[in-house]
Amino acid sequence: MSKFYVPIILGSTRRGRKSERVARFVHARMSKRENLETEVLDLLDYNFPIMEERLRFDENPPPHVREFSEKIARSDSVVIVTPEYNHGYPGVLKNALDYLLPEYKRKPIGIVTVSGGNFGGINCLEQLRLVTLGFGAFPIPASLPISRVQESFDEEGNPQEAFYEKNAENFINEVLWFAEAIRTQREKGETR
Repeated sequence: MSKFYVPIILGSTRRGRKSERVARFVHARMSKRENLETEVLDLLDYNFPIMEERLRFDENPPPHVREFSEKIARSDSVVIVTPEYNHGYPGVLKNALDYLLPEYKRKPIGIVTVSGGNFGGINCLEQLRLVTLGFGAFPIPASLPISRVQESFDEEGNPQEAFYEKNAENFINEVLWFAEAIRTQREKGETR
C-alpha cells in the first residue's frame, strides 16, 4: 500500500504565534511514521489575499492557490493546527479554506487547537468541525487541544508535559485510521 499523504495546515499568520511550535511537534511525530508523508502548509508562506472567488471559478487565481489546491486534493487527510482567537479560529484560516471546495469532499480532517489559556481552544474546535462538515469533509472525533501553549511547548516544538506525546500518538492513529477507511472506499469505486 502506498503512503498516506497528510499535510498540516498551520492556520495562523500572527506575529509571535505559538501555534507554530505545535505544528512543528505534530509534523515531527507524523514524520516518524513510515506509512505517512507529511509537510506543513504554513499560511504565512502562502500569503493569500482576501478571497474574491473560489479557485474553480477564478480564471486568474492569486499566486500559490493552485499549488495549495493540488496538495489538498491529493491528500488522504488534512490536519489543521490553529490557535483560538476570541472564541473562534483566525480569519486567515477561513479565508484559505474557502478558496477550495471539491478538494475537501470526503476528506478526514484532524483538528489541533492551541490556546494560551486552560481550555485548549475548544470553542475553535467546535466551530471548525461545523465548517469542515459544510465542505463535505469529515472532522474526525479525536482532537488534540493544547492548553497554555506558551508554557507547554518550547520554541522548537518540544512538549514540556509527557501526556502530549501520548495524546499526539492517539490523535495521529485516528487520522490514519480514517484516511485508510476512506481510501479503502475510494479504491472500491465508491465515488458518490
